[in-house]
Amino acid sequence: MLQTAVGAIAALLCLSIVATALPRQQASSTLIYGASAALSAVLALLGILFVSVSAAPAGIVLPVGLPWLGAHLGLDSLSAIFLLLLGAGGAAASAYAIGYGRHEAEPHRTLPFYPGFLGAMAVVVLARDAFTFLLAWEVMSLLSWAMVLTHHRAADTRRAAYVYLVMAGFGTMALLLAFGLMAGSAGDYAFEAIRGGSRGTGLAATVLVLMLIGAGSKAGLMPLHVWLPVAHPAAPSHVSALMSGVMTKIAIYGFLRVAFDLAGPLPWWIAPIVIVTGSATAAIGILHAINDGDAKRVLAWSTIENVGVIFAALGLALAFRSSGMPLLAALAMTAALVHALNHMLFKSLLFMVAGAVLGATGRRDLDALGGLIHRMPVTAFLALVGATAIAALPPLNGFVSEWLMFQSVLQSPRLPQPALQFLIPAAGGVLALTAALAAAAFVRFFGIIFLGRARSDAAEAADEADRWSLGAMAALAGLCILLGVLPGAVIDFVAPAVRMTAGENLAAQTGNAWATLVPLPDVASSYSGLLVMAFIAISGGAAAWIVHRVASRALRRGPAWDCGFPDANPAAQYGAGSFAQPLRRAFAPVLAARERVVMPPPGDTSPARHVVTTADLAWRFLYAPLIAAIERLTARANALQFLTIRRYLGLVFGALILLLLGLVIWN
Repeated sequence: MLQTAVGAIAALLCLSIVATALPRQQASSTLIYGASAALSAVLALLGILFVSVSAAPAGIVLPVGLPWLGAHLGLDSLSAIFLLLLGAGGAAASAYAIGYGRHEAEPHRTLPFYPGFLGAMAVVVLARDAFTFLLAWEVMSLLSWAMVLTHHRAADTRRAAYVYLVMAGFGTMALLLAFGLMAGSAGDYAFEAIRGGSRGTGLAATVLVLMLIGAGSKAGLMPLHVWLPVAHPAAPSHVSALMSGVMTKIAIYGFLRVAFDLAGPLPWWIAPIVIVTGSATAAIGILHAINDGDAKRVLAWSTIENVGVIFAALGLALAFRSSGMPLLAALAMTAALVHALNHMLFKSLLFMVAGAVLGATGRRDLDALGGLIHRMPVTAFLALVGATAIAALPPLNGFVSEWLMFQSVLQSPRLPQPALQFLIPAAGGVLALTAALAAAAFVRFFGIIFLGRARSDAAEAADEADRWSLGAMAALAGLCILLGVLPGAVIDFVAPAVRMTAGENLAAQTGNAWATLVPLPDVASSYSGLLVMAFIAISGGAAAWIVHRVASRALRRGPAWDCGFPDANPAAQYGAGSFAQPLRRAFAPVLAARERVVMPPPGDTSPARHVVTTADLAWRFLYAPLIAAIERLTARANALQFLTIRRYLGLVFGALILLLLGLVIWN
């Protein structure tokens, strides 16, 4: 299976080369995206087969890379889970792109980089040495940067690409330091040698912090998230779906591989850092999502929130594992892996929905949409499935993974450390608030886009998406429903990876009556998505039957009640800003929100204005001062270009003296 996976990856990389030679026609896009979908499906199938047959880890060394090392590739249960995630997300995004590409003015600006991006992510998952891992990581970053620049004529796009490139370089530097510390003075970068090495607690903790920075910057952890809300919306929608649904999970895989496999035993006090960072990321991300007025940026902020949830669950797994509680660590790890898979499904679906709306209307701003349920009914239904899933409402899949995470939070009193006994319930409260805000955010997202009346001519004239796009979205929506109703299958599927990382796995769930989840045998807590769906269907059907039997069947139409205001202008509807206002005011310090009302003086006929501004505190207090300091330093350093030859020689001589002095001190 490993050889087949390597062959599929090689074919994806070759597709990028082929795409540069194809004519700039629609047929070229169909060919490349269709082949990418097929090869991604192969990778997903290989991931399923590897776990299903309980295959032993396999490895191969290719004669490329460093001369004395080669390129080590391998496949184990953890890699197989993420290979499935990558393959499923890549296949759906590629199928969607066949139809979506017809709306792109210059599809050839994305086409050569797209299959290579998929291939590079797959190499990261299969890499078994640090050089191959970092090389594939950097290629993944550069190819996604090139696709972010697709609409390069827009100033915002160029700025987004620049911020993304800087943060990607910073993250790679942190990863390089982490692997360098693990390899040690021997310099053996093979994972097998790193895994077998011995390192102290302090060094292991330093490696984990560096991985949290390096992988967290790619995943979108606060305060390393600043690139994500600008880069994901700037890319074409099928690329946004891949970056948000898949690439952030590849970053999580990198953290998982080091923290739970390569770094060795970790002290318990490193877990609070991960838990607090994840919880804060989740809360701040969803607050920005509920306040933003751009549809794709709302989804990007929501990705930050979900990444925070996953890292909080990983922090719980670290805490339980370091305290010698493998079964509880398995519960938290199961929640993290299942949520990573679930997030790929519903976030890819929602980015595709946003792309379908953008293709039909040309608009991303929420207050220019509305009423699309009448013009795009199928897209609206699929969007409702995605919004319900991401809001973690039963019986869809988003609820299952968050329920598992809260079950692990409730077991925190078993931990022997008082600090964790206090911290984890507090973090659980923050995550519970986050879940409630996520529901509000996606009620707003769906309602403003699809309900009410059209707020612009573009929304009034919208048409349904094409069949390729609808087919890809329907497949993802179907999986969101299936994994919510029958979650035991996915929990059992990730069990080998959970056992590999946590030392234990949950009991088999697929044989339970009514598809009921019973994660811990000694805890009276269970959930059945099948019964919840049956209850919703029966109660909803009964209510509809009673209404039709008792009430009149006559169809009556009348004007909507608008609080007595007679103006039928769609602009008088409740808008995105109106929905967000109460929460924006409640959390104004976190959002740096300011509201200003400009009233013209008597006799002035200009309109009154209500101006709302928000800011990302990380950018305002961390990155903006840093950028200003660098600009001042470089402005002063610019004078070095105009020195005389004597001063240049003096600088060289001074540098030589400092180097010799350093050498003496070192020896």
